[in-house]
Amino acid sequence: MAGLRERKKERTRRALIDAALRLFEEKGYDETTLAEIAAEAEVSTRTFFSYFASKEDVIFHDGQDRLERALALLANRGPGESPTGLLLRYVNDSFIWATEYEDLTFEDARLRVRLVMTQPALQARALFLLFDSQLKLAKALQEAFPDRLDAVQASAAVGALIGAVKLAVMANLDNDRSLEDIWDTARRAAEIALSGLRSID
Repeated sequence: MAGLRERKKERTRRALIDAALRLFEEKGYDETTLAEIAAEAEVSTRTFFSYFASKEDVIFHDGQDRLERALALLANRGPGESPTGLLLRYVNDSFIWATEYEDLTFEDARLRVRLVMTQPALQARALFLLFDSQLKLAKALQEAFPDRLDAVQASAAVGALIGAVKLAVMANLDNDRSLEDIWDTARRAAEIALSGLRSID
């Protein structure tokens, strides 16, 4: 169980994220300053920099934690688990992590997608993180099945799965009306992608 100090730090971090998203929605991303985010969260600008290096880091605040969880999952495949079986478990666990992560709301998810799609700096950061994470996941998948997958197979599998899920979610965002709808879209896309990847099993 987290101690008092850790809980206080997490509350402050969450307050900064909530304040930033609120201001981005109300004022716009470019128009919002770090000082305004800190003031909205009732902390100093110096405190903001104890948690985040920039506004971009606030938008992608959960990326590293989710990547580390995914890499740990791929490194611990179950006995007799197939490559697509392991990838399916990764997909299912990813949805659980997302829904449990810091009270993420549907509005937060939609706002983040809209910001990434409209802000050049965020687009560049998102593209870098997308390729960096996929390379790491592909390497982890290959290492989980060293006698069954080569680098091309592992990379193609990860790219197909993540590409299918991300594109389906973004393309259907205007039709989905809740987090549950988003997860249903993502699951459908994952199932379609994985059905086409059975050859690697």
